[in-house]
Amino acid sequence: MSASSASGQTCPYIVLREPAAVRQVLHRPDDFGPANALIAVTPLSGPSLRVLQRARFALPPVLASNHSDSHAGIRKVVAGFFTPATVGAFEPRIRGIARDAAATAAGLLKVDGQVDLVQAVAANPPAIVMLELLGLPVRDLPELKAWSLDSLELFWGWPDPERQLELSHSAAAFYGWLRELVLEAVASPGRNLFGSLAEHGLSTPEICSLGYFLLIAGQETTTQLISTALFRLAEGSVGFAWKDAPSGTTARDLIRHVLATESSVPTWRRVAAEDTVLDDEHVPAGAEILLELTGNHSLSEQGPTAYGLAFGSGIHRCLGAKLAELEAAVVVQETAAALPGVSLAEPNPEWLRLLSFQAPRTVSVEL
Repeated sequence: MSASSASGQTCPYIVLREPAAVRQVLHRPDDFGPANALIAVTPLSGPSLRVLQRARFALPPVLASNHSDSHAGIRKVVAGFFTPATVGAFEPRIRGIARDAAATAAGLLKVDGQVDLVQAVAANPPAIVMLELLGLPVRDLPELKAWSLDSLELFWGWPDPERQLELSHSAAAFYGWLRELVLEAVASPGRNLFGSLAEHGLSTPEICSLGYFLLIAGQETTTQLISTALFRLAEGSVGFAWKDAPSGTTARDLIRHVLATESSVPTWRRVAAEDTVLDDEHVPAGAEILLELTGNHSLSEQGPTAYGLAFGSGIHRCLGAKLAELEAAVVVQETAAALPGVSLAEPNPEWLRLLSFQAPRTVSVEL
């Protein structure tokens, strides 16, 4: 079976849509490994590789693509920054950040008559929260957001050679910034993720590799989840009304609905480590598998099974799942409360459509 890319090309993946089959693959890491999880969908050209090499860009397997014995210990270090107690204690701070962003959006709406909620409320709060939780300085947010989108396109998109070269320069700049941040954090006396990873024994390149995608996934995918939720809410197409969203329960249920139907990470990849069998069918070693994480549960399903696969499952399940769900619900709640009575100004925005990421690029509303 194959999947078609946004560019019309054929992607040579075995595509699994049935949730039970997806979960089975994720729970058989010895048979279906993560080695291809972070490999560029479009092979990097010689010029692009040279740009990255000059920046000493390297992504040794550390977390998401790591299936060695070192994975469990590294994951435990990272998980220490996302414990339920830590996330729960941070809720007032999340709400304060979301409320400030919503108030700014309301001000822009009053002055301009229109506001883009992606930039006003969805973009920065997840980045601020993530950096603070990890004990890292909150700075260079516009650059971080731009680098994140560029890196997602570089690794999960179908850029032509010219665009790929542009994205490689962006990734190189991000990696240089990240290396400086890692060295600064490791030398810092305070508790932070990079220092903890160094104490665990990781080298600077290994910390940079982990940090590269963690700093993207830890905030950009939440931005995208919020963006889709706000768009569908304003559109009125998913059974939730804008006027009801200031309720915490309604906001939470909306987020869970979006997670189940069109999460920001709708697919993920695995590769068959050896010849094996899946649902009585032979899968050859090296076969690449595209797992559809969301969009295939019955909408009548209730509880965690309807949206749990949005964060993966098994030993590589997203460590920030509870944080992302909480952040998204709080931002939606505070935005709806601060901007009553708005409607979509642009009902057909451009969408980000990559192999494993999706969201509207803008959510423009007006009174």
